[in-house]
Amino acid sequence: MTGAQIGRVIHGPDCVAEAAAWLAATDPVMGQILAQTGPLPLRRGPDGFAALLDAIVGQQVSTASARAIWAKLAAAGLTQAAPVAASSEQDLRALGLSRQKARYAKALAAARIDYDALRLCPDTHVIATLTAVTGIGHWTAEIYAMFALGRADVFASGDLALQEAARLAYGLPTRPTPKDLAVFAQRWSPWRAVAARALWAYYRVAKAREGIR
Repeated sequence: MTGAQIGRVIHGPDCVAEAAAWLAATDPVMGQILAQTGPLPLRRGPDGFAALLDAIVGQQVSTASARAIWAKLAAAGLTQAAPVAASSEQDLRALGLSRQKARYAKALAAARIDYDALRLCPDTHVIATLTAVTGIGHWTAEIYAMFALGRADVFASGDLALQEAARLAYGLPTRPTPKDLAVFAQRWSPWRAVAARALWAYYRVAKAREGIR
């Protein structure tokens, strides 16, 4: 699907397959990557407050730790904006959030983002809206745009796994900086989000360990 304002949106596996075929046809190295990774995952999830709170919970902790904390928040009914806004930072910290993340969660609840309207906004507006909230950086905003909104041409150039995967796959002398990788990734437009899926999958193949959840 393509909207006048938002460009391509990835809805299902067919969209990912279409993008992968285009990437393989236009970039020989990407073709080699895809031959090693096999079919790429859809990685679409729901949008809204809970998706962003989950991203905050997962910042700089292991997947297992993030899941454990999220389970506690869910059991306490603290995964939506209204109850989080009504809770105290101490309540959130008691469930495993750090002092900083408890503050971020409260800031997100207070931001009152119109998530329905965000679905129809251009990528740049989505990222600007989200990064205006304390605790949400460009990586989190880009991941939200890619996987909660399905934006096909967003790329998280600050992601270390993407940087390392690009270095390995393309034989780069050093790991690219976020700025350099953003420029490098322009070759994959209008399917940069699917190129990111391919690089994450390749990173797991090359490093034999999990990338991001």
